Amino acid sequence: MRIGVLLLPADPWPETVARARHIEELGYAHLWTYDHLSWRRYRDEPWHATVPWLTGVAAATSRIRLGTMVTSPNFRHPVTLAKDVMTLDHISGGRVTIGVGAGGTGFDATVLGNVAPTARERTARFAEFVEVLDGLLSSSQYNFRGRFYGVDEARMIPGCVQRPRVPLAIAATGPRGLALAARYGDAWVTTGEPNATDRSGAAIEAAVRRQGERLDEQCAAAGRDPASLQRIIVTGDTDERPLASVGAFEDFVGRYERLGFTDVVFHDPRPGDPVLTEDPAVVDAIAAKLL
Repeated sequence: MRIGVLLLPADPWPETVARARHIEELGYAHLWTYDHLSWRRYRDEPWHATVPWLTGVAAATSRIRLGTMVTSPNFRHPVTLAKDVMTLDHISGGRVTIGVGAGGTGFDATVLGNVAPTARERTARFAEFVEVLDGLLSSSQYNFRGRFYGVDEARMIPGCVQRPRVPLAIAATGPRGLALAARYGDAWVTTGEPNATDRSGAAIEAAVRRQGERLDEQCAAAGRDPASLQRIIVTGDTDERPLASVGAFEDFVGRYERLGFTDVVFHDPRPGDPVLTEDPAVVDAIAAKLL
């Protein structure tokens, strides 16, 4: 089981660099950040742009993989995103994974002056977004004409360092999203069950088990070995607190490893944050015990 950390892009740059380097030195496998223009309780707080943030972290580190958790079509176009991702792949020496999701209904959905799309529209848009992003990152020249996106002879030269392209980690819980993960994903991402009323660890674990079974079915329908798809669980969407202690985290990791997950990602604790309240020392303690 690989373990990664999600670091919010909300701190002064020297603090970010020091924290990213420390997480790398502890031996964590990957480091992620959110791709939002603003986020929840940080709406009126410092919040940096994702691609420049990852570029700086890539320059300040040398081993740890980096990624977005997750990028959405709410304010991204696949052509400009693909060019940024290709360049970031070169700057990082091939250490980038792009997590992608359908996008929500929050600030990012309306910040460009658009009406927030319906759930059905988000799903349809996401399918095009993933198809186009895959095509762009895999080709030196690409064309596409669809309902949501048009691409006219886009050039992607010199192409990605990683071949055939930068890996895509597709966040999905429903049937159409899971089908996209089975077809295009190098990894599948889930946080649990959206809008579930029962947020207990047992309920979310049961929901994730069902999602995994559906993903296996979609892989079979696509003629793909389910074992070829990495599976990432992101903590924090349940009532349980895996970072309460090293023992609690070890138990969490064991349960999800038995469900077939290859990776766990947890939020870096933040003093003063009303939700990410765990002791930051647990990050070092987990590394000492499990990495």
